[in-house]
Amino acid sequence: MNVPNLNFNAEGGSARLPAEGGAARLPSTAAYGSRSVAQAPYGEFVNFNAQDEDKSDFRKLFFRYLGLTLRYRWLILFCCAISLAIGLILTYSQTPIYQATVTVEIDRQAARVVRVENAQDDYLSGVDNSRFYETQYDLLRSRSQAERVAADLDLAAASDFLNPPSTSPWAKLRGLIFRSANTQTVNEGKREAGNLEQRQAAAARMVQSGLSLTPVYNSNLLRISFDSPSPEWAQRIANGVADTFVSTNLERRYGATAYARNFLKERLEELKLKLEESERALVAYAEKQELIGDVKTSGKESAQSLTDSNLAALNGALQKVMTERINAQQNWEQANGANELGLPQILGDGAISSLRGAKATLMIDYQNKLSVFKADYPDMLKLKAQINQVDQEIKSAAVVIKQSLKAKYEAALQQEELLKNKMDEVKRGVLETRNKEIQFNILKREADTNRSLYEGLLQQYKDIGVAGAVSTNNVAVIDRAEVPGGPYKPNLRVNLTKWLMIGLAGAALLIALLELLDDTFKSPQEIEEQLGLAILGVIPISDGSILADLSKPSNPISEAFRSLRTALQFSTDQGAPKTIVVTSAQPGEGKSTTALALAINFSQLGMKVLLIDADLRNPSQHRNVGRNNGAGLANYLAGGAMPESIFQKTDVNGLYFMPSGPLPPNPAELLAGPKMLSLLSTASEKVDAVIVDSPPILGLADAPLLASIASGTLLVIATGSTRRSTVKAALKRLHFARARIVGAVMNKCDLRSNYGYGYGYGYGVPALEYYGYGRKNELAQVEDSPRG
Repeated sequence: MNVPNLNFNAEGGSARLPAEGGAARLPSTAAYGSRSVAQAPYGEFVNFNAQDEDKSDFRKLFFRYLGLTLRYRWLILFCCAISLAIGLILTYSQTPIYQATVTVEIDRQAARVVRVENAQDDYLSGVDNSRFYETQYDLLRSRSQAERVAADLDLAAASDFLNPPSTSPWAKLRGLIFRSANTQTVNEGKREAGNLEQRQAAAARMVQSGLSLTPVYNSNLLRISFDSPSPEWAQRIANGVADTFVSTNLERRYGATAYARNFLKERLEELKLKLEESERALVAYAEKQELIGDVKTSGKESAQSLTDSNLAALNGALQKVMTERINAQQNWEQANGANELGLPQILGDGAISSLRGAKATLMIDYQNKLSVFKADYPDMLKLKAQINQVDQEIKSAAVVIKQSLKAKYEAALQQEELLKNKMDEVKRGVLETRNKEIQFNILKREADTNRSLYEGLLQQYKDIGVAGAVSTNNVAVIDRAEVPGGPYKPNLRVNLTKWLMIGLAGAALLIALLELLDDTFKSPQEIEEQLGLAILGVIPISDGSILADLSKPSNPISEAFRSLRTALQFSTDQGAPKTIVVTSAQPGEGKSTTALALAINFSQLGMKVLLIDADLRNPSQHRNVGRNNGAGLANYLAGGAMPESIFQKTDVNGLYFMPSGPLPPNPAELLAGPKMLSLLSTASEKVDAVIVDSPPILGLADAPLLASIASGTLLVIATGSTRRSTVKAALKRLHFARARIVGAVMNKCDLRSNYGYGYGYGYGVPALEYYGYGRKNELAQVEDSPRG
């Protein structure tokens, strides 16, 4: 059939692509997930700053979780309902528990009437607050404390305490599902009811299990609470625990004081006897050894014997004599070796000084007369004889002085020798005395030690006596417990809230597991983030025929394909690609329907569109358009037909169709030949758009061959059915074929279940209904139509 204005010359047709087709090239970085510059679906570049990117990521994350929540809303509601039912059953199956609370004050140290230090205060001063109060809390929780409370309140004889009557209608169910500590101790009390000691032990365990302590923040107050099925017993035991703790604490303080006093008293008696024995032994030994000195029973001085005193006196005298002897020896040696008249002792002697003065007078007189008389003059000879006589007297006096120095030296030396001999004798006596004092000092130290211990213990004994008499208790009851007006637990609101949280957590785990097992694309965000492809359209799932939906302008599917057509028109700077290959990763994803819908939408703009069914293995377009598939693309590629003879006009104005024709044995070889390239080149010059319905990508070579020679490739991805690894493998094959991928189409998307996915793309159901599309508009049209 000849088609007007579509004259193909197969022989002379140039085997070239239009300018916008060219050789396919890899997508730009902007089209594959650049974070700083992103390519919009319509081909323009939009710059994002870091703040906008953070807001966009937060928005995507919010809508993603919102979509998950709405998609699994029934699972979440089911999990929450089951959890609330379990919480309700368990709450009403538990026995009501009442709690009574008493408030006590615990001080580190008791108030003092008299300021007296004691051992307990000294111990507490070295313990920090946390250790002290933890010790008090452990004492309250101790088994001995519980036994004391049980004994004071005679709980072993209280059958209503050991075996409380169950007030719950679900008692048997509670025993099978929920066993509290009180239930366990009650059962033990039932089994041990025949023995008093066993009942007392069971009562003590029940007191321990029901007791709870709550310190008041930043204070010395402590709240003691007790839980019991009986409000009266809760009050009695709470007050009993406080009273018992106060009394036992006071007894413990007095008990410690009494024990210390008794212990110190016994030690004082022992030390007193030891002190008396040591002092008697010290005095007896001093008398026996004749150690005369100051033997003090309370002092620190040691006994000093007479030999020690004599030795000290002799030592002082010897030092003095030695000093005198050294001076005399020095004077004698000086006089013996020097000129007699030059000695200081001679020069300082009075007689010699007088003689020397007389000699000087005579010498002056002699010199005066010598100028008048001669030397042999009798007067002169007489003066000379007098002068000689004076010199002789001076020499005689000097000799006497010198002999006196020698005598003094010899006397000092003899006295020194005598004192040394006496010192040696006294030293021997002192050494003997020292040997005797060794044992004396041992006995004295023992006596001093016993005296110090005795005096120290005696002082402690007196201090403890005073402290025990004037100290008060450091524990006081502030507020006594009252009978509780209502049960403390089970708390219906708290239990239901807890089980609701458990249900939500369980639902979250199930959703995470389902999402982990579901390896398919469910949102446009996932395709953009993992594949780097721009989403050009989101096609809703159709309940009927696509052609029927496209015939209704108000149908959401028709609007979605119009949006896809618009996105393709802005995908390049020259507009929509002239030759578009529509393919998918695997069969059944809706590529053929998408190709037909695109062809129809382009033709609705008044464009001439050629739809080629290039699926030479499993063609389906001839059935969609209602045309014969006797001759088609396979005949042309095999050289058995001309293009004009196989073109078919469709019911849509401006849309032409080329069927696949009979199935050839070698589809890939036919598509790889030059005729397919020539067909697309020539057709792109004769019509406004060429839409090629391609076979699936994986497992076949047809789709990569067609994509490599087309101006653009559109990848169709079925929502929730195609695995991500499959789509990635298909996309990798297209990249290897150097296909120019303009974007992806998210097909078969259930907008009413995948809430949140369409809002960012303009395909949300509320938006469509708001502008007059969908079921709401159809109902309005029916209501406005004339009746009858």
